[in-house]
Amino acid sequence: MKPTPAPTPTPEQTAAVDTAITTRRSLRAFLPTPVPRETIEEILSVAARAPSGTNTQPWKVYVLTGEAKTGLSYKIRAAHDDPAALATLNEEYAYYPTDWKSPFIDRRRKVGWDLYGLLEIGKTDKARMHAQHGRNYDFFDAPVGLMFTIDRVMRQGSWLDYGMFLQSIMVAARGRGLDTCPQAAFLQFHSIIMAHIGAPENEQLVCGMSLGFADPQAVENTLVTEREPVSGFAHFLG
Repeated sequence: MKPTPAPTPTPEQTAAVDTAITTRRSLRAFLPTPVPRETIEEILSVAARAPSGTNTQPWKVYVLTGEAKTGLSYKIRAAHDDPAALATLNEEYAYYPTDWKSPFIDRRRKVGWDLYGLLEIGKTDKARMHAQHGRNYDFFDAPVGLMFTIDRVMRQGSWLDYGMFLQSIMVAARGRGLDTCPQAAFLQFHSIIMAHIGAPENEQLVCGMSLGFADPQAVENTLVTEREPVSGFAHFLG
């Protein structure tokens, strides 16, 4: 039997997909409006179609709402605000490089200072910087927190697959009028998180994510990061 070819998207469908991708941003202020469980399940079901090598599907998701979410936030906040406790916590894997170089460090610094500029946080205001960073652990007030884990036996290819799964979640959320913020900020607190969600020892934390409806009044949500033009990163051969 011949395989059924995928239907050709209409211009409207193409525009809808492009809009979902290009309007995705890492937002840092959400409304308390609940997100129905059915909607979360729809998003995860769509994202599960993300590609993975030999269909391994290496992702596992813990969805936190209500007391489960606030309880985790309380535990992480307590550690984040305690210098002695914070000094004992380390990331299980290095998300960022040890030795930065241009242009990557330049982009990192720019987005940080652009955000702090909107929030009127000065370069020497360590207390407000600490407080703003701590907002990560309240999921920026989003009603849904997601924690993503991977089995420790999986290797680099599966982590690449995981990135496509995360992107699919964020795009599917945008298609439903929701926003997200993927967060590596949780990695330092992996031991607290894994114990709280009851993850087995064979799992490793990949990252966290906030999910909800954007607060349209929050100034931090006006931040739009710059992107390199295609001519800056693509090489056409042939």
